[in-house]
Amino acid sequence: MSLFVALFLLFDPSWAQTRTVSGKVTDKQDGSPLIGVSVKVKNSNTGTSTDVNGSFSLTVPENASTLVFTY
Repeated sequence: MSLFVALFLLFDPSWAQTRTVSGKVTDKQDGSPLIGVSVKVKNSNTGTSTDVNGSFSLTVPENASTLVFTY
């Protein structure tokens, strides 16, 4: 049993350092929210889309430095 616990603790992904990034994507001209904008961490599969208010929230690795927005 103790071997299982030790292995579980070694491979537990909750030890990874992450942070939450959130924001709102709006139109430059009139400030209206942009719905369905793809927001991804550069060079990864981590991403989300903006909601009906143009808002997003994304948990990213601590070392992530660039978000890519695609509309």
